[in-house]
Amino acid sequence: MLHLRAICPVERTEAVLAALKQNPGVTHVVVLRGAAVDPAGDVVEADLAREATDAVVASLCELGVDRDGGVTLEQIDTALSDAADRAEEAAPGEAADAVVWEELLARTGEESRLNATFLSFLTIACLLAAVGVVTNSPITIVGAMVVGPEFGPLAAIAVGLVLRRWDLVRRAALGLAIGFPVAMAITAGAAFAGSYTDLFNRDMVLTAHEVDFVFQVGPFSLIVALLAGAAGMLSMTSAKSAALVGVFISVTTVPAAGYAAVAAVLAEWDICLRSVAQLAVNLVGIVAAAALVLALRNRRGQARNLGRPLANG
Repeated sequence: MLHLRAICPVERTEAVLAALKQNPGVTHVVVLRGAAVDPAGDVVEADLAREATDAVVASLCELGVDRDGGVTLEQIDTALSDAADRAEEAAPGEAADAVVWEELLARTGEESRLNATFLSFLTIACLLAAVGVVTNSPITIVGAMVVGPEFGPLAAIAVGLVLRRWDLVRRAALGLAIGFPVAMAITAGAAFAGSYTDLFNRDMVLTAHEVDFVFQVGPFSLIVALLAGAAGMLSMTSAKSAALVGVFISVTTVPAAGYAAVAAVLAEWDICLRSVAQLAVNLVGIVAAAALVLALRNRRGQARNLGRPLANG
């Protein structure tokens, strides 16, 4: 279940309460009169079945609560209550299948921002991938996959495409378009320094057969990317975040970027171009599959809610 807190103007409190009470998936409704200071108003709290959350948030946004007050959602790990059990049973659908659109927009919007943290993680991941290439270490390559933060912007692009939030698409695409070149340039600089100081040589890289899968582009590259994109979006929309680790390990976006940087320093342009192609195939495949999964879930959710429009957030 989710916990909802709404700050609303005093004159709209009764309308908010009515909207909450008419939804069978809502329970534990609490009103704190005059408790909100900035913005001023009443505080209304309630626990929601996950599958009822989208409809409740949409109704509150229709009342202008998001504009003149505020709506926050928090995950409830444990709820010991017969009333909560009844609310979950009364709400249509299954909690694992429910998509909380405002939560998804907020999460992908935050993870798609180009900032120092994103660039740092992406750079570290590419450097780890380069080390894995030079040392012929698949374990290090896997570590680079886990560290890489690129799935956030890719998921944001998929969400933006499905919900037609072009601002989200532009922001996420900008993060990837700047992030990968910057990380690859820094990795190339580190690779050049390592090669110049004889930390590694061309033969060490060209005989790294155990990590050659990074630049070997083929139909299975696209298949894996499609499956990873689908699994990743299912994980994000069903609150099963543990599955995301498996998604990170299954795709070779960051390793391909790292390998391309090392190959460029060694003037191995065939390997460099094939690594870039592997990177492109993975990026496109992940976005395509994630968008398809989200579009199918969006269609089912709209049918279940009888066409209720989504809140803009």
